[in-house]
Amino acid sequence: MNKLLIIIRREFLTRVQKKSFIVLTLLMPFIFAALIFVPLALAGIKDDSGKQVAVVDKTGLYTGLFQGNAAYTFVEVPDTTAEMRDEDSPIEAVVLISDTLTRRPDAFTIYSRREVSSELLTLVQTQLNERIRQDKLRAYDVPGLDSIISDVQTQVSVSTKKWTADGTERHSDTFVAIGAGFLFTFLIYMFVMSYGAMVMQSVLEEKTGRIVELMVSSVRPFQLMMGKIVGIALVGFLQLAIWGVMLALLLMAAGLLFGQAPTVGMHMPPGTDAAAMQAVQPAEGSSQQLLQALAGLPYAEMGVLFVLYFVGGYLLYASFFAAAGASVSQQEDSAQFTMPVVLLMLFGLYAAMYSVENTDGPLAFWASLFPLTSPIVMMVRIPFGVPLWQEFLSLALLYATSLLFVWLGAKIYRTGILMYGKKPTLREIARWLRYD
Repeated sequence: MNKLLIIIRREFLTRVQKKSFIVLTLLMPFIFAALIFVPLALAGIKDDSGKQVAVVDKTGLYTGLFQGNAAYTFVEVPDTTAEMRDEDSPIEAVVLISDTLTRRPDAFTIYSRREVSSELLTLVQTQLNERIRQDKLRAYDVPGLDSIISDVQTQVSVSTKKWTADGTERHSDTFVAIGAGFLFTFLIYMFVMSYGAMVMQSVLEEKTGRIVELMVSSVRPFQLMMGKIVGIALVGFLQLAIWGVMLALLLMAAGLLFGQAPTVGMHMPPGTDAAAMQAVQPAEGSSQQLLQALAGLPYAEMGVLFVLYFVGGYLLYASFFAAAGASVSQQEDSAQFTMPVVLLMLFGLYAAMYSVENTDGPLAFWASLFPLTSPIVMMVRIPFGVPLWQEFLSLALLYATSLLFVWLGAKIYRTGILMYGKKPTLREIARWLRYD
């Protein structure tokens, strides 16, 4: 045990004292905060140069229709000219209406020397669509038809609530739950991929440098492998803890600076209607309801299960990466062993994305029980409520498989760490597993 602690201490201190670790740990929260707030700040900067847009109305029916804004000013002209195509022309674009739009809705075109901006396109389409709507309503000659249509098109604002264990009501938000689940899922995915690969890299460095030959003369290969896995895991926990504290402080400071909290876009699962998503947002008191929805998440359950799946998933994949690193002599040769694992983890990530549509469906259920994907998929389901027996079964399968992988990985590691030269075949690796 004393030797194992020495190896863990060496792996931990060797990495946390590197300049690359210190620089990355300190800079990453700033980079992440910048990815959120810099686009937010740049989006608030409007182009107030007042670009001119010429309007050519061949029908004469839409005179004075277009109202400009700070970025665009509409100027009515009788026809297009050659000068409008010139790069030095003050005309940014030309809106040409060639026929009555109630009869031919496609009878208008926007000409420009470059791609038309989405702001201009939206501005023109919105005003034309409203005018066409009014013209069509007047054509029916029904008194009050406009008011009837507006009343019929009124959308319902849905407020969702859930009952707590004591029978009280609390505001809930589906998209808050999705965001919380994906946050934990993404952390597990990134941690396992990054630090699992670090384990393999460490094994390869010591093997190619022949350092391992000296180390195994005083410690058992199993102790060496577990020391690397645990030591690098502690490095990961330390780095994540620092990132969490720094990022929370940065987001708080930036939120006060901008006077608002950033809106981070989330993945919308296939088939999700954007209009329906908008409709379910609360119309009044949205900030208070959002806070209640955040407060209503099962943080204790999510935190405990996150740690358990975090440890189980890392232990499972890190033992595989250690065995893969011990089986090869060059970095290039490791791809054939690690590719299936990477594909499995990608499958788990996509399964988590598609499971948000139905967190109790077959895909979510089986992927959250399958040990190689359960650390990723189960975290998406937790905010929506998972039966206790499924959580226990999933964890039991995960840790049983993790211990199996550690045992198998140790047998491969014990033999492969001293093997040099040619790449081992799967048959040779299977023979290593039978060695006592």
